[in-house]
Amino acid sequence: MKNLEEIERGIIFWPVGNGDSTTVIVNEDVFLQVDICHHEKAENDESAEIPVLDELLKLLPKKDGEPYLAVFALTHPDEDHCKGFEELLKKAQIGEIWFTPRVFDEFKKDLCSDAKAFQEETKRRIKKVIDNKGEVASGDRIRIVGYSEDLKEDYRGFPNIYISVPGKTTSMLNGTDYSSHFKAFFHSPFKDDLDGDRNDTSLAMQITLINGPSKGKIMLLGDLSYPILRKIYDRSDEQDVAWDVFLAPHHCSKSAMYYKDDEVNEDTPRHDILDDIRDSAVATNHYIIASSRPIPARNSEGDNPPHAKAFNRYIENVAPTDFICTMEHPVEAPVPVVFGMTEKGLSYQKQKSDEGPSDDKAEKLSAVVFNSRSDGKAPQSRGGYG
Repeated sequence: MKNLEEIERGIIFWPVGNGDSTTVIVNEDVFLQVDICHHEKAENDESAEIPVLDELLKLLPKKDGEPYLAVFALTHPDEDHCKGFEELLKKAQIGEIWFTPRVFDEFKKDLCSDAKAFQEETKRRIKKVIDNKGEVASGDRIRIVGYSEDLKEDYRGFPNIYISVPGKTTSMLNGTDYSSHFKAFFHSPFKDDLDGDRNDTSLAMQITLINGPSKGKIMLLGDLSYPILRKIYDRSDEQDVAWDVFLAPHHCSKSAMYYKDDEVNEDTPRHDILDDIRDSAVATNHYIIASSRPIPARNSEGDNPPHAKAFNRYIENVAPTDFICTMEHPVEAPVPVVFGMTEKGLSYQKQKSDEGPSDDKAEKLSAVVFNSRSDGKAPQSRGGYG
């Protein structure tokens, strides 16, 4: 495996099974961690998952002799997005926390132990911010993304400068402006979705990393499904949905592009969102990342993601050759999926134990596409969907 400490600016997708753990390196001293999914079993040498917490603590810069994480962002309080947070909080200095207001509204019985720890930490920081009239230092900073009536009722006095809403950007990380290196554009959660399914209240954002004149764009969309993705593309300007690297929502779930509504009572493929995702890709070599278990050849009804249908749609319509599943990178012993910023933008960084797409992998991709079509021929139109 390539020494990850050599990455000066870039992004790391960790192989953690079905879960999200994404590390954004802004510079050697500033890291943004989006979600964490640490399995204790991954500490066993026989486990295919990487013990992300252990590796992250080794990778983080040191401040006063301790690992220092500038910002931790939680997309939503499901276990596969926050598992390991309580231990991270104990073992590292976390300068600032980003989260959505849904954290306020969850009953403790609905949350795993790490989500409860996250909830308590956000409440502590909110009280600190209010008591100090917004003047807080690293370790107490917070950013709420979205809308919440709780802020008006239970947290009166919370300053608006620590609230971001969809359509807004920030280059501030733990109290410092990094606009020459970094920008985050917030896409969701929308105000009218706060009472819906927890997945649909995910923090979604476009991250831009900057290296001189070059920019690399990453779309991180949590566990969002088709209706919310449709809103994002309908309401966003072209540059705000542009991407070089796209993290497939909800661990390569078909819910991102299959949907049933009042007019259609069964899940049907929504070509519009696939077209929009494809057309917003910037780089010639753009990548779809699935932070998931290996993609199955097929699924049964009711199976959890990853879904073969979603994989088929992505490689047929969006990224025919540049689709990477974190737990198939490679299958035998997964290593992190790494993109570094260069003078030309984001560049895939091959790890030493990853020899790149093998002939077997290429054959698998071809076979899946072939088998997903009724006649085995290349489609002349939109045949092959569903």
